[in-house]
Amino acid sequence: MSRRARTKNVTGLEIEPGSIAAAKVTVNGHITVDQAAVASLEPNVVRDGEVGDAAALTEALKGLFKDHKDLGKKVRVGIANARIVVRPLDLPPMSNAKELAAAVRFQAAEELPMPLDQAVLDYQDMGIIETPEGPRQRVVVVAARRDMIESVAGAVRSAGLKIDGIDLSAFAMIRALGPDAEPTLYVSVGGLTNLAIADERGCSFTRIAPTGLESMAADVAERCALPLPEAREWLTRVGLLAAPEKFDGDAETAAMVRTVLDSGVRKLSGDLRFSLDFHQSAGGAPVQRVVLTGPATRVPNFAAGLERELGIAVEERVVDAEGALIGVDPARVTLAAGLAIEEVLS
Repeated sequence: MSRRARTKNVTGLEIEPGSIAAAKVTVNGHITVDQAAVASLEPNVVRDGEVGDAAALTEALKGLFKDHKDLGKKVRVGIANARIVVRPLDLPPMSNAKELAAAVRFQAAEELPMPLDQAVLDYQDMGIIETPEGPRQRVVVVAARRDMIESVAGAVRSAGLKIDGIDLSAFAMIRALGPDAEPTLYVSVGGLTNLAIADERGCSFTRIAPTGLESMAADVAERCALPLPEAREWLTRVGLLAAPEKFDGDAETAAMVRTVLDSGVRKLSGDLRFSLDFHQSAGGAPVQRVVLTGPATRVPNFAAGLERELGIAVEERVVDAEGALIGVDPARVTLAAGLAIEEVLS
């Protein structure tokens, strides 16, 4: 059983603290972004992955799609927040899709910490694995509270957009970057941090880490009395590892930015180590590599800082745009690109 990506002929829409991103792609052996757009959000419009101000989000979406009509109106929306529950389940092997769906729902009712009548439930089939009890069909179940899904969907529909589907942002990240053969930790650091452990069979573990570039920018803005957009720019100007006193500019602000970045990378590394330890304690294979994507790839030496803290090789990877995008950084639309496609078994 193998997995391949195919285009859905929809626009991927990623909504996170501080920004919204949309992308249309083509798939021809690999994924290429053809059209994309990004817009900033005011603080607290989206908080920790949940909608804080639905009216403001709707207006931002209206503006983005009005200014970029070539994106169309049909979207696939990514979600990511701490209230989403992801669990691997091992079931007896089944060839009938309806039987599998019924078995997943039955066991999910026992395993998940929320009533199923208040949840939206989906799952990803990982195929047959060998266990001490014999062959089992592993599925990764995703459950989200219905009210959280409805708050996102309501804002999107109010903007005049048609929702083709809603997906976990972490799954989109893996689709966009392409799964590696060996277990790999994928990390997208932007408004918040999506992390997932996956191999060629699919995603076996995922969670959200609260530390992201947006929280670091907010910290810089508060400490240095700067507007938030300017604080975001300072993060990418100063970066990590280089001596801040050698920075060509405001040395005092540069030193504070370095302090915030150093602290943020240490906190993020702690979250990543916890996730790696948890994954391995649950029987997962050791992870030998980290793939970093998202806006953090544009912060100088961010990957090197993570590698230093984790003691694991960190590779930067973003979606391919082949120079087609003007004024849009591919690092900002990698997750949106993954949402614009779907994964099929073959």
